[in-house]
Amino acid sequence: MSRFIKKKKEDIGLSPYAIVFRGQQKTDKTLMRVMDFDMNEVREFTVKSTEHTLSFKKSKSISWLNIDGLHEVTKMEEIAKIFEIPTNILSDILNPSLRPKVQEFDNGIYATLKMLQYNESKDELSVENLSLIIIDNVLISFQELPANVFDPIRERIRKHKNKIRTSGSDYLAFALLDVVVDNYIYIIGLLGDKIEDLEERMTNYPDKNLLEEINMFKGEMNFLRKNIKPAKEMILTLAKMETEMIHTENRVHFKELQDNINEATELSDSYRDILYDQITMYHTMMSSKLNDIMRTLTVFSVIFIPLTFIVGVYGTNFEYLPELHWKHSYFVMWGAMIILVLIMLWYFKRKKWF
Repeated sequence: MSRFIKKKKEDIGLSPYAIVFRGQQKTDKTLMRVMDFDMNEVREFTVKSTEHTLSFKKSKSISWLNIDGLHEVTKMEEIAKIFEIPTNILSDILNPSLRPKVQEFDNGIYATLKMLQYNESKDELSVENLSLIIIDNVLISFQELPANVFDPIRERIRKHKNKIRTSGSDYLAFALLDVVVDNYIYIIGLLGDKIEDLEERMTNYPDKNLLEEINMFKGEMNFLRKNIKPAKEMILTLAKMETEMIHTENRVHFKELQDNINEATELSDSYRDILYDQITMYHTMMSSKLNDIMRTLTVFSVIFIPLTFIVGVYGTNFEYLPELHWKHSYFVMWGAMIILVLIMLWYFKRKKWF
């Protein structure tokens, strides 16, 4: 299945605000996990019913509601009703192929972008959509399937009574986005190490398999850039957004996020350029290798032209060839041919033709 955006045939003609799940179901059931915390306490539990989430809306503590699995539309509608999420934004949440974007609504901010993960054992790059709803003291994150990508944030909340427990849902949203962008940089670094290894192999053992690997990495890097570039636009817009939902003291962190996404973009551009340079280098080396082969073959061909002439002369059927009656004529012919070859090789070497 293509990792780039593909529109389903049945979605053609649907209203853009239709409450329909437009993605691929990746988990059996929708899982709702909550971390509710303040400076003194962290409470973690799984929510069985959407009604239980109503208490978080009025709580003075910070609540992080993480929803894994978007296919249960009824539950999504219930959550949207409780937290007053507009219909058009709920429709976007249910569309995982949506381009990264950010939008402010009456009582919050909606942001979405792609999360990338690299499975080293399978040597496989996967993509998942992440949507965030930032409301006063509540952050709702929507993922397509359960994953451990945000476990470091959960550990920070559990172990440290620091800024992440007291700085609001906007800072928590920054922390999640920061993890996503750090993963971009990490994945680019992993692919970059392999791309740089290709250059050494190219110098020593250029072959057809090498070109296939370069093209494979070029496809992976194009896929990365296709997801990172729109994410950069979304983060830049979010950082510049004039909204009360992002506290003044937290704006500096979103500026830092801009620097990180810029680094990811520049790295992906650099490695893409390296790959194109490697393709050019590969074809140059192959052409040079072919030229060396042709030059060597040409030298041998030129050497054998006079030898063929000599053999041709003495292979004729004329009766009167004086040299045929000489006692040592056979050895003289061989000596003349060897001397001629040596003279030609010396001349070609002097001219640096091989």
